Amino acid sequence: MASDPSNRAAGSVPMRDRLSVVNERTAIRSTGQRVIAAAEQAAYSDASCFAIRLAVEEALANAFRHGHRDLDPCTPVSVEYEVERRSIRVSVEDQGPGFSPEDVPDPTAPENITKTSGRGLLLVRSYMTEVRHNDRGNRIEMRYDKPAEADSA
Repeated sequence: MASDPSNRAAGSVPMRDRLSVVNERTAIRSTGQRVIAAAEQAAYSDASCFAIRLAVEEALANAFRHGHRDLDPCTPVSVEYEVERRSIRVSVEDQGPGFSPEDVPDPTAPENITKTSGRGLLLVRSYMTEVRHNDRGNRIEMRYDKPAEADSA
C-alpha cells in the first residue's frame, strides 16, 4: 500500500491521504484502520467509526471482487480520504470496466433474500450519508456526516 505523505505532519495521523491498495486482506483492513485513526483524532464516536470502517472495507472488497474480477490480481485500487471535523469523504476507484449501480438487485426483495450478492452496496448505502458513483461505475464516492449530538460533545 503506497501513500502520499505530503498530507502529513510529523508524528500525526493523516487527515487526508491517497493510497494504492493491493488485494490482500491485511491491506484492506489497514486502509480501514488508517481512516478510522484519523476519524478518532477528529473525535468521531465508536458507532461512527464502526460505520465508516465497514463502508470503506466493503467498498474495497467490492472493487477487488467485482471490479477487478478479470484483471491481474496485483492490480491496485486507489483510495482517497479526507477527514474533517463534521464529515468524512472517502472514494474508492478500481481499474475495471465499471457497472451500473441501478442494476444491482435489491437484496431485501423476497426473490433475493437467499442470494449472497448485493448486500455490500446495501450496507455502504445504509451507513454513509451520501453515496455516488461516477458515470463509468468504477468509482464510489462516500460521505459520512458526524451526527449533530456527537459534534456538541
